[in-house]
Amino acid sequence: MALLPLGLIFFDAMTGRLSVNPIQELILRTGKPALVLLIASLACTPLNVLFGWKWIMAARKPLGLYSFGYIVLHLFLFVVVDYSLDLGLISQAVREKRYVLAGMAAFLLLVPLALTSNGAAMRKLGRWWRRLHRLVYLAAILAVLHYLWLAKVIREPVIYGVILLALLALRLPIIRRTLLRRT
Repeated sequence: MALLPLGLIFFDAMTGRLSVNPIQELILRTGKPALVLLIASLACTPLNVLFGWKWIMAARKPLGLYSFGYIVLHLFLFVVVDYSLDLGLISQAVREKRYVLAGMAAFLLLVPLALTSNGAAMRKLGRWWRRLHRLVYLAAILAVLHYLWLAKVIREPVIYGVILLALLALRLPIIRRTLLRRT
């Protein structure tokens, strides 16, 4: 399922169904699944805690890694295809466009998480692994800000932001305990 958006992109590209600005469309169509999959990966733990869905925990890491894959493709399209690796233009975009800065910051926070999403890294980092992987929360907030600042119509990014805030709130011990008592 995580590769479905990519399959649709290829199908639309092969059948000439991309918009008049295909680069911009491809950037958007890789960014949105990246955000959706990132938020879905963050939803796994609260769903397990609240509903006892232990099976969903097995999906958390693949969802995060698929999200990172879309992020890498999203960044590749922006840096290589749209900006032609022109470091001057890229650094200007980072300085002048706050949505680019937020997106780059989110990406840089997610790189070490993707690189350490394996058993060997978990063993080597020990308790520091969990602390390192808490950066995902900040990265997700930055990703939502990236989309919010980029969007011309803010309804959809606000919805993602509300979902993210709800998922983050569910991680607060007082809220988690209150909800667990009621269920």
